[in-house]
Formats: sequence, C-alpha cells, structure tokens
Amino acid sequence: MTNKRNICVALLLTSFFTLHSCKNLNDTVQENDKDFSIQPKGFPSIPFPSDNPYSPSKEKLGRYLFFDKILSKDSTFSCANCHNPRYSFSNNVPNPITINGFPLPRNVASLVNVAYRDKLGWSGVEESLENAIYHDFHSPLFFDNDTNEIFRRLSLHPFYPKMFEESFGVGVKPHPYLAAKAIATFVRSLVSGNSRYDKYLRGDTTALSDKQKYGMKLFFSKKTNCSACHSGFLFTDLQFHNTGTTNHYFDFGRFYVTRNYMDRNKFLTPSLRNVEVTAPYMHDGTYKTLEEVIENYNRGGFPNIHKDSLIRPLNLTQYEKEALVEFLKSLTDWEFLNQTRFRSFGY
Repeated sequence: MTNKRNICVALLLTSFFTLHSCKNLNDTVQENDKDFSIQPKGFPSIPFPSDNPYSPSKEKLGRYLFFDKILSKDSTFSCANCHNPRYSFSNNVPNPITINGFPLPRNVASLVNVAYRDKLGWSGVEESLENAIYHDFHSPLFFDNDTNEIFRRLSLHPFYPKMFEESFGVGVKPHPYLAAKAIATFVRSLVSGNSRYDKYLRGDTTALSDKQKYGMKLFFSKKTNCSACHSGFLFTDLQFHNTGTTNHYFDFGRFYVTRNYMDRNKFLTPSLRNVEVTAPYMHDGTYKTLEEVIENYNRGGFPNIHKDSLIRPLNLTQYEKEALVEFLKSLTDWEFLNQTRFRSFGY
C-alpha cells in the first residue's frame, strides 16, 4: 500500500507540475508570436551574433529558462532572483543574497539594452553574454550546479526537450551551453526605448512636463555636463569612470580586469534608462534615491586620487536638482516593464 501511495503522490505532483508549466505557456500565447528582435524607433538594429541568431522559439525557451529555478543546484534560484523585471532586470537591494547565502559584492546591474554593449558587468570583465551565463551555471555564487546535472534535469523535463528541438533543430539535446545561448537570446531581446522622453523626441511635445523639459535642458547643458558620460541612445558612453561616490573604494573595479593602475576604482557608466526603478544606485548601492545621486554630483563627489576630472561642484539650485530628477523619471519605459511575457511568471 505504501508503494502504491507513493506512486500516486508522484503522479499527482508530476501532473500538477505539467499543468502549471502549461498554464505559463498559455499565459503568454499572445506574445509568443511577437518578434522581439525588432528595435524601437530611433534605435539601431539589435546586434544578435551570427553564431546565435534570433528566433521566436529561442527567445521563448530562453525566457522560460531565465525564470526557472531548475538550473540551480537546489532548485531555489533563477536568473530572475537577481535580475527582476520589476526593477528593470536589476535588484532592489545593494548586495543580494545568492544560492549559498553569499552576498554579492556589487549592486546588480540592469540587463535592459545589454545587447548593445560589448562589455558586461561593472568592471567589464565579460565580453560574451553566452559565456557569462554558462559560467553562472557552475559558479558557487549563482547556480552552483553541475552541467551534467542540468542536462539530466532538462532532458527529463515535460516540455523543455521539445522546446530545444524547436529552437536548435530536430534531434538536438538540451545541452547546458545551448541553454545559455537561449537565455542570451532572451536577454538581448530586452530592449527598452519607448519612454516619455522617447515619445517627446518623436514629436509628442506633451510627453514631458515643463519641469522635465527644463531638467532635460540642464542634463545636456555645459553647466552639468551629465551627457559627457551618459550619452547616446543608451545614456552611457560605455566607458569606465571614478565618480567620487566615496573616498574609500574597497573595490578596485576595472583594475581587476586591466591591471592598469590608472583604472583603479573605475566602473562602467550605467545606462539611465528606467533608472527610476533601479535603486539603489552606483556599483555598491551606496545611494538609495535619485536625489542622493544628484547631490553627489552637485557637491563634486568625494575627494579621491582616481576621481574623474569631469566631476566638479555644480552649484545647482533646489529647483534644478528637482528638475534633473524629474527628467530622469521621464526615461522610464512602463510599456516595456509591464510586458505580459514577464508578468506571467509572477514578476
């Protein structure tokens, strides 16, 4: 009787898991046919690599794997644990705790528009999105799993084997590196460019308030020089700077990659798109609000031998500081953040 009872319980659990998975599949059926490789108006084409081109089936597979905890050693951790859609695929704590109780040494950077970047992470340590994801599978900081175990789990899954064949070809097995390629395809499809600011640039003069328009003028002015680093359609020069957020940098940043003394305490300029929802800010989550960030630049940062020469006191009025914050909020793309393909997973 005990064996029969165990078998019945196992069958019920399997049925529940399969039905739950199918529910997620049905929840996003309206967006499954959408082509997420098409860039927003005014953006360049999304650079999907030739050895990992975009396909709707691959984006869908990568999306499911991104939110699935099956890849982690104890099935408690997914990519979304650190890269939460609600926070523009960043996190809302300075040093999130990962699978083995490790606090990450740096604030989680947003994955939005990462397709256009050639260097990943605050120090630019990775240049390949696929390699970075594959590394996370067996990193003790993240999934801490064995790739053979990942292959076994995916092979026994109720619908992943079919999805791998649809994405990579008939007879193709669910190898972990292919899983990394699928997740990379999904991540590259996370392109955001339909904020109120974008609508204003496209001719909707009512998209911004008067205060936001004034903040925009300040942002691009010589008085603040914000756009010297936060430039282009991504609002980042993709370079590394020390912005004087503290006078005691324990993290040497870019130096760990280049071993060049001049790169000590430098970190990648983050994109400002959706910055309203990505608090806390800076590489270490030092500042909790945009007001605090603006104040850091207004005072010219803290003294530091490696501080960028662009950082200087701005002497902004209270209204000017408020206007800059309001402009930054106009960079939030709520249509992107509220896509059904994220929300159907509970985020």
